[in-house]
Amino acid sequence: MDDDYLNREKLAKEILEKDKNTIPEFWKGKYKREAQKNWNLFYKRNTTNFFKDRHWTDREFVELIENKENGEKTILLEIGCGVGNFVWPLLDKNPNLFIHACDFSEKAVELVKENEKYDTDRCSAFVCDLTKDDLVENIEPNSVDLVSAIFVFSALPPEKMQLAVSNILKILKPGGKILFRDYGIYDAAQLRFKPGQKLQESLYVRQDGTLAYYFTIEEISNLFVNYGGFKQLESRYVIKQTTNVKRDLNVERVFLQAKFELPLNHQ
Repeated sequence: MDDDYLNREKLAKEILEKDKNTIPEFWKGKYKREAQKNWNLFYKRNTTNFFKDRHWTDREFVELIENKENGEKTILLEIGCGVGNFVWPLLDKNPNLFIHACDFSEKAVELVKENEKYDTDRCSAFVCDLTKDDLVENIEPNSVDLVSAIFVFSALPPEKMQLAVSNILKILKPGGKILFRDYGIYDAAQLRFKPGQKLQESLYVRQDGTLAYYFTIEEISNLFVNYGGFKQLESRYVIKQTTNVKRDLNVERVFLQAKFELPLNHQ
C-alpha cells in the first residue's frame, strides 16, 4: 500500500471512531422492519429516474457475456434488480442469456414489467424477500448458473445476510457463481453520515429510511466461504475518484468486488 492510501485510511478511521453513538433500539427495529416499505416508497418517488443503466457490469464480470459451448442459455438471477438498470443492457448484449430479476419492492418490479424491453421469453421479474423462501417459490432448485448481487446485500440487516445466502444456495447449480459488488468500508458515503444515522457498526440509515452497510473483504469471505461453502475466486476493493461538481469536491468511493463459485460436489 502506498503512503497516500495509508493516510486516507487513517483519516477515515479517525472520522468513524468519532461517531460512537447508535440510535435507540426502538428505531433500529423500526428501520429494519420497514426496509421493504421504505424501498417501495423510494421507487414510487423516483420511478426510473434515479439510477443509471449499468453498462459496466460485463467489463467487470465477463461471465455475463460468455456463452456455453453447447449453445444452451445461461440462466442468471439478478437479486435486487430495482427498475432493471442491470437487466436491460445485458439482454441487449447477450441473446443467450435468460434473467430472473427480483426485488423486494413491488413498485420496482412493476416498473420492470412496464418497460418496453420486458419479454417473458428473456426475463422473469418477481417480488422477493431474500431472507424468506420466495426464491424457491419462483425458481426451480439448482437451475441458476449465475447470481448477480450488485449493491443489494448492503440493504439487508447483517443478522439476515446468512438467510439470504442459504436461499441463494437452493437455486444455484453446483459450479454456479456469485458475482458480487457492494459498498466497501471507508467509502465516502459512509464518512458523510451524520451522528444519529448509525444503527450499529458499519450499518447506517439514509434520510429516506433505507439501510446501507459497508463491508470488509473479511466479512464477505466469511459470509460466502465459511458459511456458504463457496470457493473464493476474487475479492478486492475498487477505489474510484469522483467529483461533486456542485460542491467542487473530489471524493473517494470504495466498493468491494468479489466472485465466488459453488463447488461441484456441494450438497
